[in-house]
Amino acid sequence: MRRRGGPRLEGYAVVVAVSLVAALALRRPELAVLAAPFALVLALGLRPGPEPRIEASLVLDTDRVVEDEPFGASLEVRADTAVDRLELLLALPDGVEAIDGPDAVALRVRAGEERTLPVTLRCRRWGLYDVGQLELRARDAVRVVSWERTIRRTSRLKAYPRAESLERILPPRETQVFTGSEVARVKGDGIEYADLREYVPGDRLRSINWRASARRQGFVVNEQHPERNTDVVIFVDSFADVRQGGRSTLDDAVRATGTLASRYLERRDRVGLVTFGGILRWLQPGMGLAQRFRLVETLLETGVEPTYTWRDVNVLPARILPPKALVLGITPLLDERYVATIADLQARGFDVAVIEVDPVALVEPAPGEVGALAYRLWLLDREALRSRLARLGIPVARWGENVELDAALEGVRTYRRRARVARV
Repeated sequence: MRRRGGPRLEGYAVVVAVSLVAALALRRPELAVLAAPFALVLALGLRPGPEPRIEASLVLDTDRVVEDEPFGASLEVRADTAVDRLELLLALPDGVEAIDGPDAVALRVRAGEERTLPVTLRCRRWGLYDVGQLELRARDAVRVVSWERTIRRTSRLKAYPRAESLERILPPRETQVFTGSEVARVKGDGIEYADLREYVPGDRLRSINWRASARRQGFVVNEQHPERNTDVVIFVDSFADVRQGGRSTLDDAVRATGTLASRYLERRDRVGLVTFGGILRWLQPGMGLAQRFRLVETLLETGVEPTYTWRDVNVLPARILPPKALVLGITPLLDERYVATIADLQARGFDVAVIEVDPVALVEPAPGEVGALAYRLWLLDREALRSRLARLGIPVARWGENVELDAALEGVRTYRRRARVARV
């Protein structure tokens, strides 16, 4: 530990020095006698003492949590030497806070004693955090000398985004060949009724509809829709972020992505991820619990990095975008490069839908007439981008502060039922 004299020691030294100077200047020996107790304390403080041997650490109950949900941890302190006063501060990173238990504590420990102090923490935002840095300060018995030490043994904490309310997901136009939970439009072996047709040699006897056959001259069989899986690629816009107070368009986009990915993976669909922005990240489509963890942990590294490079979909490997995949774009519609890429995906024959994380509530017009005019022009530019996507047959769902994600997706479902696909 680093040894240092505290402000008390400096104060004692000042009192002794002033008293001795005054005694010499005024020729009053009693002033020197008055400084004797302070000189004694100063001498005790300057005497080299044993350095305290203290070990401390923060032990987390788990290394994976969900934002805004409390989790347990404990401060463990072990002292090889006795310390009259030990001050311990848990230096938490931005986004992590202590909600129950001390993050700063002072205690007295005996030689060989071990202490465990429980503390409850919470992550206010999703992300990756290095937690566990401790600041120690030990004081001697007369409280004039202190030893300080910083412990930087941290643990990596992963805070997952919380899930949004979502009851129904967006169905694809076309399904894949593997078994899943989505009813395909084609006819084949399945359990969902499709139609009746005449019996032909080779049909299974169990598919004969005996009641319908009794009313006709020959046999008729049931046709079913098979249950197939879907390839879904979530296309997250990380070119720009609008932040005000505790809300951010990027934070909302990550939460929506995690919710949608979980719901599709529960249906045995294959889900992939592309974060398209200053730093390009992708995750090949897959299924299962392992894919869910890979996808969420990839999302935790998502951030906005400034770039002036014009990018398009050609920079992505072909396996990231399987044929007939459903591409869900999640964007605040702030960057022309992302809109151009979405239009390119539509032209390549992908089933594309866009969820707009509405940033209008987070932007306030600048004061004055010029600020109000610039704000109106910005709103008109956003309407032009939406109209451009609509002309291409790309539905856009506006998801804002007072709109549930489920309600936004319902607008996309309605659009897809009524609109025709544009030929580009």
